Amino acid sequence: MKIIMTCALIIGSLSSCILEGHGSQVSDNTDRLIQVGDIKINYRIYGNGYPLVMVMGYGNTMKLWESMLIRSLSSSFKLIVFDNRGMGNTEVGQRPFTIEQFADDTTGLMDALDIQQAHVLGWSMGALIAEEIALRHPAKVNKLILYAAHCNADLFPPAPEVISKLTDMSGTPKEKGMRFISTLFPPDWLRSNQDRIKEIFYRPLGNIPPETMNKQSMAIGNWKGCCDRLGEINKPTLVITGADDVLVPPQNARYLAGKVPNAQLVVYEQGGHGLMFQYPEKFCEKVFDFLR
Repeated sequence: MKIIMTCALIIGSLSSCILEGHGSQVSDNTDRLIQVGDIKINYRIYGNGYPLVMVMGYGNTMKLWESMLIRSLSSSFKLIVFDNRGMGNTEVGQRPFTIEQFADDTTGLMDALDIQQAHVLGWSMGALIAEEIALRHPAKVNKLILYAAHCNADLFPPAPEVISKLTDMSGTPKEKGMRFISTLFPPDWLRSNQDRIKEIFYRPLGNIPPETMNKQSMAIGNWKGCCDRLGEINKPTLVITGADDVLVPPQNARYLAGKVPNAQLVVYEQGGHGLMFQYPEKFCEKVFDFLR
């Protein structure tokens, strides 16, 4: 448990300070704030159509979502992205940080926007939140997409050498950041796509407070998981993983897909934890096929 929380904190802190600069970003709608329980949530809406809510992972804001993903999905759906509690321009509030609370925040946002039901897509920590949404608020979910997900981090944890790389705090912020990036993508792809890496990380991601990252890491570490409740998820579910994901090994996705009734499993060969950045067209195509 301690290793999981330590790795989570390092991942978030490095991703917020890896590189500075300006890169290409999708043309976005205006940020909006809306009251949800004890906080105001910062969100954006792209496109029209049936609602699709996307839940960001640990230690980042909604600005990290892959630009092509936003453009493509918003061509057919009303796409809602937002900053989790305490991230970006979303308020911290007074309630404890838990995965369950994040799920309640998400469905609270849907209620505030008068969205009765939506497709839900979660990435990494966002996938844990999506699982809790489906379990705590099943009426709010139409179809569920779990990308880089697990139901208990201790079940199939990262390899010791990956943990060693993540916990190595030597060197400059950029050197530490590049070690983190090396865990997101397979080595061959990383060596051949340095310009793509700049597109992803050489851009401002907004306010990412260290104290919020610490609270998020505690929430992940304290989450009891949902492995024993997976059979209760009765929504059409797509489980997406990269065959070379070293942060959330693909055994986790295979386990999920085997326990969630009628779940579909997609494994991207040579895909890492950041596979939506590696193969955005294929990723979008699979999501579209599932949501049709």
